[in-house]
Amino acid sequence: MSEVRLQVQNLCKTFGITKAVQNVSFNINKGEVHALIGENGSGKSTLTNMLTGIYTIDSGHFILDGKEVHPKNQVEANNEGISIIVQELGTLSGLTVAENIFLGHEDRFVKFGIKNTGAMNRQAQDLLNKYGFNRIRSNAMVDDYNFEDRKLVEIVKATYFQPKIVVIDETTTALSQEGREELYKHMNRIRAEGNTIIFISHDLPEVLRMSDTITILRDGVYIDTVKSSDVTEDDLKKLMVGREDTGDYYRADYGEDISSEVVMKVENVTVPGLIHNINFELHKGEILGFGGLSESGMHEIGKACFGASFDREGSVTLADGTQIDSIPTAIAHSIAYTSKDRDNESVVMNQGIGDNICLPSLDKMKGALGLLSDSKMKAFANEYAKEMSVKMVNTNQFVSDLSGGNKQKVVLARWIGKDSDILVLDSPTRGIDIKVKQDIYQLMDKMRKNGKSIIMISEELMELIGMCDRILIMKDGEINGELLRSPELDENSLIAKMV
Repeated sequence: MSEVRLQVQNLCKTFGITKAVQNVSFNINKGEVHALIGENGSGKSTLTNMLTGIYTIDSGHFILDGKEVHPKNQVEANNEGISIIVQELGTLSGLTVAENIFLGHEDRFVKFGIKNTGAMNRQAQDLLNKYGFNRIRSNAMVDDYNFEDRKLVEIVKATYFQPKIVVIDETTTALSQEGREELYKHMNRIRAEGNTIIFISHDLPEVLRMSDTITILRDGVYIDTVKSSDVTEDDLKKLMVGREDTGDYYRADYGEDISSEVVMKVENVTVPGLIHNINFELHKGEILGFGGLSESGMHEIGKACFGASFDREGSVTLADGTQIDSIPTAIAHSIAYTSKDRDNESVVMNQGIGDNICLPSLDKMKGALGLLSDSKMKAFANEYAKEMSVKMVNTNQFVSDLSGGNKQKVVLARWIGKDSDILVLDSPTRGIDIKVKQDIYQLMDKMRKNGKSIIMISEELMELIGMCDRILIMKDGEINGELLRSPELDENSLIAKMV
């Protein structure tokens, strides 16, 4: 008989009129990976944010090892033996790596009122080395590292003190396959030590592979708890959405000719230290994929095409001869861009959903006197929020209140509303549930059929294979191969070019 580590009892949380978690109760055992799944807005992150002190509890209880806990912040949660690795960036800019790892616990390095920074840096470096992250320097500013490396710092921060419960909230979507394998290794270690992981992921094969037990939420309500060994992906999909999942997932076509019309030409593009001498053409009605390992430079490709790289060399030229060398120029010439780092680069967190959706299209929102029309903005925002099925109170709700998947829907709604001709999508389905992924894939297919051109950058090899006409593989900052759409194409074909 497994020993219960955490009891969730009659938990409730409301935001305005939205009942995010409704009277949820279930148990989590010691020494297990307990997955928490559901569609975007089902209450997964809200529940774990209450457990870790990010949100307050409206009503209900958490009982940890027989004792009620109600942390008011993450430091209190750590002191109770609970930690979290969040979906977005959980490190603080302006601090060193070591300061981030020991944030809230700096007092262990203070003596007579003076902080021993050298000792803190040495201990942090010892931890980084122990985890195998030797390339990350404890005394460096965390801002010197990319999104993925900052997630690795968070793994150390959340687990070095051997907490009883570690919440991993959609963290794998921010990691390359290498980073995921590192995380899996530490998940197995935590479980082997008799501690518990609450694992949130939309990747159902990953959930089945890594978890022992799965709890399903739907619209803030508890649905069921099942053993991973007793269910299939289809079983989980049905429990998540309340019905059988039907319809096409990826594209079904093969053998279609790619248009000869070039809409964007990238020549000799270099960003020092990141990408070198990149050359390719994007065709009308084409989905062009970029894949690679985390340090391959593929994410910099998107920024370079959108004019967002600070020290880019080379040229990005449109069919009419326009040179894309700044973000305003890109937007003015019908180019859209979604960043992998959603919270910092794709949305304005402390603005409303409507403002975010309207932002690139304000020229369409003017009234008779040339002033912005509130009624036009409201109608526009409502139309595209509805098209992307954003779960919200209304379009005045702050984006910061939304789940990760619903934030991504707002990002996509913004550019669908703009009706851009070229879309550069970096990790477009990161943190999005399986039903909305399907909707996005079908939307991309519709766009390409309507003559839109898409650059899709992704660490998800199957979505590259399933959606792209061509796939360019990046390795060490350069293009290392091109693969054409084919029913015979598999993940091993891509991996061979990546490593």
